[in-house]
Amino acid sequence: MAEIEQAAESQFKAKREILIVLPGLLLALILAMLDQLVVSTALPRIVGDLGGLNHLSWVVTAYVLASTITTPLYGKLGDLYGRKKWLMLSIIIFLAGSALSGLSHSMDQLIIFRAIQGLGAGGLMVGAIAAIGDLVSPRERGQYVGYMMAAMMVAMIAGPLVGGYITDTLSWRWIFYINMPVGGAALIYIGATLHMRKHRIQHKIDYLGAAVLAIGASAIVLVTTWGGSQYAWGSPLIVFLIVVAVLATAGFIWVELWAAEPILPMHVFRNRNFSLVSGMSFLLGLAMFGAMTFLPLYQQTVQHASPTVSGLLLIPMMLGSTVTSLISGRVMVRTGRYKALPIIGGAVMTVGMLLLTNLGPNTSRLISMSYFLIFGIGMGFLMQITTLIAQNSVHPKDMGVASSSRSFFQQIGGSIGVSIFGVVFTRALASAMASRLPGVPVQGSGGQLNPQTVQNLPVAVRDAVFYSISHGIDSVFIWAAPAAAIVFGLAWLIKEVPLRTTNDAPDGRPAAEPELVA
Repeated sequence: MAEIEQAAESQFKAKREILIVLPGLLLALILAMLDQLVVSTALPRIVGDLGGLNHLSWVVTAYVLASTITTPLYGKLGDLYGRKKWLMLSIIIFLAGSALSGLSHSMDQLIIFRAIQGLGAGGLMVGAIAAIGDLVSPRERGQYVGYMMAAMMVAMIAGPLVGGYITDTLSWRWIFYINMPVGGAALIYIGATLHMRKHRIQHKIDYLGAAVLAIGASAIVLVTTWGGSQYAWGSPLIVFLIVVAVLATAGFIWVELWAAEPILPMHVFRNRNFSLVSGMSFLLGLAMFGAMTFLPLYQQTVQHASPTVSGLLLIPMMLGSTVTSLISGRVMVRTGRYKALPIIGGAVMTVGMLLLTNLGPNTSRLISMSYFLIFGIGMGFLMQITTLIAQNSVHPKDMGVASSSRSFFQQIGGSIGVSIFGVVFTRALASAMASRLPGVPVQGSGGQLNPQTVQNLPVAVRDAVFYSISHGIDSVFIWAAPAAAIVFGLAWLIKEVPLRTTNDAPDGRPAAEPELVA
């Protein structure tokens, strides 16, 4: 009886500790989510102010690429030295990049400062999600999906609205400054409450692997960004970058096979579910981040929406994603089963993508919002499930690696998607403009495609711009839909492994004796 009471007391203390720490982790999640959503709403105004329509995708790409490169490193550093110090450092770097981004006076400066911001962002979501993974067993973890999704819902709904309102009433620069109070609160709270347990393992950082990964990821993104647009596919520079990307990828695999503490251990890919989830995460990032980047431009030009209204129009997608995430979390907690969820998500997301290929100059806001809702429902069945499956597939000592790897593949997919779809959008836009207004260049017809400037164009030119933007958006979703369909196919291959009720290894062996660290 005494042993039972002692176990219950231990469990109560563990739960109480989690609930005390949770607000700080949720603030870190909100910080990461807010930035992506706030910036996307203001992109048309940023381009209208700073110019550089052809560099629109780089405002997102620089951020995603930097966070992609650092995500696995943050995961491994957290595994080795504890989550707290690296999560706090990532917040500090993120806030510094935010302040600098708000001070930008050219598109080049903004891209550079967004990259600095991304260096910090790589540790925000990974640190928070991995911390939950360390504190809670996989079976119990489903309960906290609800808390995480509630925080994300706040960010998803408030992000576009806040971003639009600030852009309308103040300036797009303040969308970066708003990160400061949120990040400051998260930094103080985490510093005061977060005390993580980690396993005793050898402290060696795979700096060579991180360097090779950075080279390979950068080469891949540059190829997808420049190939076929600024440089011909057969040009010496593109061929050189392709060779660098292939050699760096092969070199990274070789380095990770021999590294004492690899940032992305190759042994985790022997697990079928982990490999499938990694592939699904890559395609999810490709489809979602790549395609969604250009929606605010369509809303604020073709649909005549202000930045604030543009944020409102995206609420159905955010609500659909949040509600289905909460439902899927409850299903996992009660049943311990999850395979059907990503299958449903892949199917619904594919349907949503196909519907979004029908956006046109005359599509009503109500119709487009219904498309966004369907798309969001599909996302909600996929986002948190893939994280949970990845964490359930590895040993507790690799919890940070599992979380960061899933985020890494999603981010590299998003980075490549933004680059590829940026080229697709620009070329489709130019082609449509050439057919509607022969001899009139894109920049000449729409200036910098500032929504306010477009509205003041002559009727014939304005209609041509609306048609061209719609055609560019449709082309993006046409190319993104196959990625969603492949996610649906991969979901069928997932093997449903019972969610563990302890933090023991997947094979049932207990984890190594932990030590308490800051």
